[in-house]
Amino acid sequence: MSGFNVGLRGRAFRDVFAFITRYWVRQAVRLAGIMAAVLAATVADTLTPLYLGRLVDAVTYGAAVEVIAWNAALAGFSMLIALALGAAIMRQVAFIGSISLTLTMMSDISSEAFRHVQRLSTDWHANSFAGSTVRKITRGMWALDLLNDTILVALFPSLITLVGSTVLLGWYWLSMGLILACGLLVYLALTIALSLCYVAPAASLANSWDTRLGGEFADAINCNAVVKGFGAEVREDEYLAKVITKWRHRTRRAWIRETINSATQGVTLLVLEAAVIGYALLLWSHGRATPGDVAFVVTSWLVLQGYLRDVGMHVRNVQRSVNDMEELVDVHRQPLGVADRLGTKPIGITKGRIDFENVYFQYSNNISWLYSGFSASIKAGERVGLVGPSGSGKTTFVKLIQRLYDLNGGRILIDGQDISKVTQASLRSQIAIVQQEPVLFNRSLAENIAYSRPGASKAEIEEAAQFASAHEFITRLPKGYGTLVGERGMKLSGGERQRVAIARAFLANAPILILDEATSNLDSESEVLIQKAMERLMVGRTTLVIAHRLSTVRVLERLLVFDRGRIIEEGNHAALIRLDNGLYRRMFERQALELMKGLV
Repeated sequence: MSGFNVGLRGRAFRDVFAFITRYWVRQAVRLAGIMAAVLAATVADTLTPLYLGRLVDAVTYGAAVEVIAWNAALAGFSMLIALALGAAIMRQVAFIGSISLTLTMMSDISSEAFRHVQRLSTDWHANSFAGSTVRKITRGMWALDLLNDTILVALFPSLITLVGSTVLLGWYWLSMGLILACGLLVYLALTIALSLCYVAPAASLANSWDTRLGGEFADAINCNAVVKGFGAEVREDEYLAKVITKWRHRTRRAWIRETINSATQGVTLLVLEAAVIGYALLLWSHGRATPGDVAFVVTSWLVLQGYLRDVGMHVRNVQRSVNDMEELVDVHRQPLGVADRLGTKPIGITKGRIDFENVYFQYSNNISWLYSGFSASIKAGERVGLVGPSGSGKTTFVKLIQRLYDLNGGRILIDGQDISKVTQASLRSQIAIVQQEPVLFNRSLAENIAYSRPGASKAEIEEAAQFASAHEFITRLPKGYGTLVGERGMKLSGGERQRVAIARAFLANAPILILDEATSNLDSESEVLIQKAMERLMVGRTTLVIAHRLSTVRVLERLLVFDRGRIIEEGNHAALIRLDNGLYRRMFERQALELMKGLV
């Protein structure tokens, strides 16, 4: 099992580094400049102990009045100052370059993640928490900041210093170089093994619970109206407390493992310190090293020790960053589900005729076909009602017209054009939809209405609102069309949101209109206003009306009665109501009976 986990960790590292390498390559010149500056600063740090040793020798073996000793001491001192100044300047160059590099990468990653998520399929969004998705993207974006700093301005110079100091000490005493090289290899191997095989799995699990915690927060807050409606605040507190408890346990285990890892590294460093400095003293005792040489070794070890401690921290930071970026990389890797084919062109809809030809379709989580050899035609400009029990296929019918899902077989034509061979954006821009529960952005009313046509003028926006019977209530608001509507439009009533959605559809002026039970949740006064607005909206357009309340489709030219993915009845209200034992007739009579009971 541990081998399996190591394999997963290795794959995660490969995936994350393959991902960020694409963004490094985009800024190859800036990246090379940062690494050159870091290399120069690192070389200066590596040479500093050498010149400190020469300064100590000069001070030890000669008096200040002796010219040779003074010159040697002055040369050593000058080199130390020059190296320190050069290292400081080069580090600042690297830091400034790293800031620009990282901010550009973070901007690109976040914008491309947003672009990708926006284009993922309806299925993916239905099965994903919005709060969790946002958490994955933002956590991964900030993990990149730590990863870049760790690799470019911390881990890279650390490794260069370790190699450089080992080579330099080995140049003077080969045995010292071998002791240090072996000790460093043991230390690095132990650090990496503990980080990847011991700390990383616990950190990854803690991250998954962190993501779930963010999703649960967002879910409860988004559904706050339901929580209040059932007086369930305490129940939600208790539910979230269970999630927080599991998150705390997982996070505690990850942090304890990090602490154990640090302690192990500290003990290993202590053993290596004793070996290096003890051997230097042994060389001095045998006359093979001067006091300056001992100072050189001790100072080199102090520099190395700082870097070695940092190497452990840097490896942990890389591991933590990779853990934090895993889910972001996974989001980027998600297949679109419904993608434009290469070479697709925009669709041009002039009349609005719709044809389903021998369509086969099933949802990914179903084993049976919803549509099997399904065919239907909607004439240009025809107003058609789609009725039937829940799950009969009427909502899927309009989703397939929008190409929210791809077919398993057959094709759908609009004005003779196969919608799978045109761009999705051009298709959907020519289909206006008014949903049962319209969703508005937390933007101004004007921006929400103009969402279907961003370049619309103020006069056009107001005209659309007047057609939708929305202008009057909008002008009564303190800021009128500049009023912010709140998250999902919750500052407005259901009828007001519906009228804004209808105004948005009016402004779109699309040849195809879909009305998804747009009046089912409204009071009678709002329903009358919206019915009139919808009647105006349907004029001159191919219109599909999904209806559960059959009173809303009585005036339509044709009704399609769905049952288990088939059209079992077809005709206008008058014809269908006369069918003995017909599904439409049974549904209508049942609703009429329920209405009469309500009146009694």
